[in-house]
Amino acid sequence: MSKVTDNEAREYHRLKGVPGKIEVIPTKPMDTSRELSLAYTPGVAVPVLDIEKDPNDAYEYTSKGNLVAVVSNGTAILGLGNRGPLASKPVMEGKGVLFKKFADVNVFDIEVDQLDVEELIKVVAAIAPTFGGINLEDIKAPECFEAETRLKAMLDIPVFHDDQHGTAIISSAGLLNALEITGKKIEDIKVVVNGAGAAAISCSKLAIRLGVKPENLLMLDSRGVLHHEREGLNKYKQEFVRETDARTLEDAMVGADVFYGLSVAGVLTQDMVKTMAKDPIIFAMANPTPEIMPELAKEVRPDSIIATGRSDYPNQINNVLGFPFIFRGALDVRATAINEEMKVAAVKALAALAREDVPDSVLRAYGKKSMKFGREYIIPAAMDPRVLLWESPAIAQAAMDTGVARKMIDIEEYKKELAFRQGQGARVRHFILNKAKSSKATKRIVFAEGTEHKIIRAAARVQDEGIGIPVLLGDPVEIKKSIEMLALDFAPQVINPHGNDKVNAYAEAYTKLRQRKGMTLPMAKRMVQDPNVFAPMMVHMGDADAVVSGLTYDYPDVIRPALEIHHTAAGTHRAAGVYLMIVDDRVYLFTDATVNIDPTAEDLAEIAALSADFAKQLELEPRVAFLSFSNFGSTPHPLSKKVAKAVELVKKKHPDLNVDGEMQADTAVVADIIEKRYPFSDVKDANVLVFPSLESANIAYKLLARLGKAKAIGPILLGMGAPVHVLQTGDEVNDIVHIAAVAVMDAMSRE
Repeated sequence: MSKVTDNEAREYHRLKGVPGKIEVIPTKPMDTSRELSLAYTPGVAVPVLDIEKDPNDAYEYTSKGNLVAVVSNGTAILGLGNRGPLASKPVMEGKGVLFKKFADVNVFDIEVDQLDVEELIKVVAAIAPTFGGINLEDIKAPECFEAETRLKAMLDIPVFHDDQHGTAIISSAGLLNALEITGKKIEDIKVVVNGAGAAAISCSKLAIRLGVKPENLLMLDSRGVLHHEREGLNKYKQEFVRETDARTLEDAMVGADVFYGLSVAGVLTQDMVKTMAKDPIIFAMANPTPEIMPELAKEVRPDSIIATGRSDYPNQINNVLGFPFIFRGALDVRATAINEEMKVAAVKALAALAREDVPDSVLRAYGKKSMKFGREYIIPAAMDPRVLLWESPAIAQAAMDTGVARKMIDIEEYKKELAFRQGQGARVRHFILNKAKSSKATKRIVFAEGTEHKIIRAAARVQDEGIGIPVLLGDPVEIKKSIEMLALDFAPQVINPHGNDKVNAYAEAYTKLRQRKGMTLPMAKRMVQDPNVFAPMMVHMGDADAVVSGLTYDYPDVIRPALEIHHTAAGTHRAAGVYLMIVDDRVYLFTDATVNIDPTAEDLAEIAALSADFAKQLELEPRVAFLSFSNFGSTPHPLSKKVAKAVELVKKKHPDLNVDGEMQADTAVVADIIEKRYPFSDVKDANVLVFPSLESANIAYKLLARLGKAKAIGPILLGMGAPVHVLQTGDEVNDIVHIAAVAVMDAMSRE
């Protein structure tokens, strides 16, 4: 990542004449006088009186349950020190943006002009009824300890000082994984903590809670080791006084397994690193310049595992992996506190997630080709969208288990709700995955390109998530090597089409299917060894239930042999392709963008019926619009007449289907146009859009995906004689998993 310049930062914050990074927007309509009366007087009196009777109703009627106060007095702003409350506002707004971006938690930033800790506590306590949680931020030690401790005792909502606990949680997750990699036991390690401020003390306490023996942890402040002969230490430092001969950092580092740096740049030297134990773990977390630069540490100890607070090195200790998701889970069960058990749950969730395969979207965000569990990947990446789905449920469960939750929830249902918070696209994907999982992983999915790394990673997820049973086609030796290289715990069924003992049987069956198309047995023996023939033949012979292919093949190379073997479904003359297009919070089906180049009116009618049926499978009520350049005969032309004829055919054959056309694209999707100009239409606000040709559909979906930032899921093949589904060149692992789930849904629907 290139260096951020001062002017670039200034322009970002004042961009386009809208200063700052946050705003408040209404969540209810207020476009009529009646709605204003409901929003304010007299309607607002009703929830007021209800809340007076039962304070818990505030969670039902107001934003309290999803609103956090980020509070600072500006005495410890990032690495800038005491700059005052007003100067802290850009940071607090930034914190609010991260809450919203990563966990959909709303924030008011509160900058308090108060240095006296007693007065600060009074201010926060006084405003607490507004919020579901309090995030204390950038308040210097030891006042931050006092403020958090007292407020936690006073208030019945979570109070969390992120500077302490966020760093502790993320570093602890990294520590657990570093120990796993090095084979060290936490109860045996020697830990040196350089720094005795808020973060250092919290990191040390959490490390001890996880299993580090107190006598094995040495802490240093600016005057050296906190040893038994030191005087004048505050009560927070006294907890970490040890009887030891060590006095300096150089003394403490001899034989140390772990170094936690929460201090100043450059304090750890190469000579000190040399004296550490085998496989040293170095968390140099000073920002922006760590206690030792990673390349310097690696130069003298190539066996080291290193983490920093910087994004331009591996293993970033980034608090954004903690606070948004911790508060999300706490708010959703209306927790009265964030306790130690919840923090440990966050640690373990993050540690476990780092051991999972990393999505392509995360690799792309960081410009990486590979990120896998190991010495340079011990902590999940900050941009990993799965953190919400792992950490927040762990927090919620721990809150319920420890009795601080006022609302009991079903964790599996909660995971679905969290997925829905990531947008309508996530909701549709989640629906498809859940539908596939209901098959109890009984469907066998053949991946024709079994040696491709993306396919292997996707197949591993298909198995791990209980979507189906993956079968990989390809050389078993090559696939095994790839699985080891990708560090996957995965042992799939692998079939090599070349010389397989079923080739003869498949060839005979293939010959019977194609003998009146010029196929001979010798030709068939050669052809069935092609993965795109072998895979659909496996389905034909009952050895598999579905096929997924196309990552490295052209679309016709996959669909043509599948149609030759399985033809179209009974009663169907044409297969078709549909894309699910997610636009903001809405779902549209675009068809046909992949199969039929110049469909007839009869073809369009059949494509529409297939797409409507698929919409019903997704539990969407289909509203079908046939698109053209004409609105209901306004421009007579053979092309518009073709579309009008298709509408007539569908209405005649499927009278129960909500369908109309021909109409222009904006007429189809803007209900106001229909209501004002064409009130006779049966369709308003269509969600199934039938394009008059492959050309128009293909152009539309690609433009919308690229310029309109819509999410595309597909292509999904409809009307095939068997569950055969085609990938696109360049599909990511997530896309492959979703198409595999669609293939399982398809197989289930045929039972």
